[in-house]
Amino acid sequence: MSSLPAQDHPQPLSLTDLFVSFTLLALQGFGGVMAVVQRELVEKKRWLTREEFIEDWAVAQVMPGPNVVNLSMMIGARYFGFKGAMAALAGMLTAPLILVLLLALVHARFADHPGVAGALRGMGAVAAGLIAATGLKLSGALLQNVLGLRLCAVFGVLCFVAIALLRWPLTGVLLGLGGAACAVAYSRLKP
Repeated sequence: MSSLPAQDHPQPLSLTDLFVSFTLLALQGFGGVMAVVQRELVEKKRWLTREEFIEDWAVAQVMPGPNVVNLSMMIGARYFGFKGAMAALAGMLTAPLILVLLLALVHARFADHPGVAGALRGMGAVAAGLIAATGLKLSGALLQNVLGLRLCAVFGVLCFVAIALLRWPLTGVLLGLGGAACAVAYSRLKP
């Protein structure tokens, strides 16, 4: 992760811009938020390059807590320090918290209605599709990865098989395959 913002692309104009941008981003994503975050921060606002997004998203995934919240704090801190991290965090959490509380009240009243259950299943399918589309869109960045496209694909398939088909525990798979991928990457990077 680069610690300083790149000078060749736009950046947030103020703490208010950061707060409003992450509030709007948070309101767009429901479940499959990675696709929304990538589109907004890389393609529309251009605050990050595709490679910066992938690097920062990888760091956000290994930190404790929700990935998108971690990413928002990293971006806020990059541009405005601690105040930026807190503005981005507030933007990510305030409006969704209010909406979730309101939805909880509505769900408690209408939970038994079949339309509610169908709508929730539909949202899950949409979220899965958004995540898959974003993965495909970002796969071009693997061409510059030290592991190369083929080895990344092998690790991806092994991870899918281990978790989805063999039902191995996620922690063990991530530690095993993640550790192996790190070891291979380290050996290729070592002079």
